[in-house]
Amino acid sequence: MEDRIIAYGGQAVLEGVLMRGQKALAIAMRAPDGQIVVHTEKISGIYQSVIAKIPFVRGVILLWDALGLGMKALTISANVQTGEEEKLEGPMLYGTLAFSMAFGIGLFFLVPYGVGKFGQWLGLDVWSAAALEGIFRLLLIIGYMWAVGQMPDIRRVFQYHGAEHKTINAFEAGAELTPESVAKFPLEHPRCGTSFLLTLAVLSILAFSFLHPLPVIFQILGRILLIPVLAGISLEYIRWMANHLNLAFVRWLIKPNLALQKLTTREPELSMLEVSIRSFNEMMALEKA
Repeated sequence: MEDRIIAYGGQAVLEGVLMRGQKALAIAMRAPDGQIVVHTEKISGIYQSVIAKIPFVRGVILLWDALGLGMKALTISANVQTGEEEKLEGPMLYGTLAFSMAFGIGLFFLVPYGVGKFGQWLGLDVWSAAALEGIFRLLLIIGYMWAVGQMPDIRRVFQYHGAEHKTINAFEAGAELTPESVAKFPLEHPRCGTSFLLTLAVLSILAFSFLHPLPVIFQILGRILLIPVLAGISLEYIRWMANHLNLAFVRWLIKPNLALQKLTTREPELSMLEVSIRSFNEMMALEKA
């Protein structure tokens, strides 16, 4: 069962779901005419390489690759919805990804740093300013998730996110993959990217607090350079918890991660579960081929 738990991942896209294995991915999407359109392709051998077995190192590299796959999937699903045939790939794909990463770093890491410095300007000591920065970052992440979840289009994406979780939960439980059966499973999943963000935010509170006594330039550079390190640690932590849910204290530790997923998942319609199941089955067929 452990191989099942660590081998597969998914992601909600516009009116669809991406399911990724170790060898291939499948994107199933509900087209405007109601039909399910499926895109499949082989993925980078990095998921089967030695790198994928090196703790902490694998987290950063696989995260970057997963972000690239997610960006491509969003582009493909958007093209299905609009009927356009433009492709986002190569330098354009990774340029867009780099811009998105830079925006995320600026919003969720450097803006909270500015708030902490403002606290120091008001008279807080360096440790209190570090705590203010961390708490503001955590609240910013939670507030951002809540705010985007109020948008109708994003709410549907969150429904597909819930469908993806339910499908993987059903598969890992050995249940029949039908919409009616899968609908009975929980919305939360221990390996969700939402859990990764919360873990990263909490770790950053601890790690960045030691940077505050340093000169400003080292504080900024330190935050940027520590992001991949903290990302690798966060992914290993989530992986470890997912593989040790039989332990009572792990089930207690994971509760905040699962609770936060209520902001990024919604109860899916049966038609959405049908799309998610189709994506998973297509991916599994390629894995076994």
